[in-house]
Amino acid sequence: MPRPRGHRIRSERVAEQVRVDVADILQRELKDPRLGLVTCTRVDVTNDLRHAKIYVSILGGESERESSMAALKSATGYVRRALTSRIGLRVSPEIVFIFDPSVEYAIRLEGLIEETKRRSPSDDEDGSADS
Repeated sequence: MPRPRGHRIRSERVAEQVRVDVADILQRELKDPRLGLVTCTRVDVTNDLRHAKIYVSILGGESERESSMAALKSATGYVRRALTSRIGLRVSPEIVFIFDPSVEYAIRLEGLIEETKRRSPSDDEDGSADS
């Protein structure tokens, strides 16, 4: 039986609040030296608010990504407690951090587009521009 529309809207609101709060916790409260430049890109929360998948982007190479993910995994309990006190839910959601390569992909794609623009001749150089 499908859930009423109100449950989905509430879980979306909670997911956005979780994203904002987790981003703040990662930036201001976690002091783990293994944690690199981590950005919270998106959060998926189940309708019953018991589970949250927190997608993170990590700038840097493979070693930075691995050490940052290890730091996040070890800080999961702390982040969960801090999050629960901030958002005031009766149930503390189980959280899991998931690497999100989309930002890294977008940066790489933008670089390829810029490189293509530099390599291709402009309309003025080949004489086809209307003047």
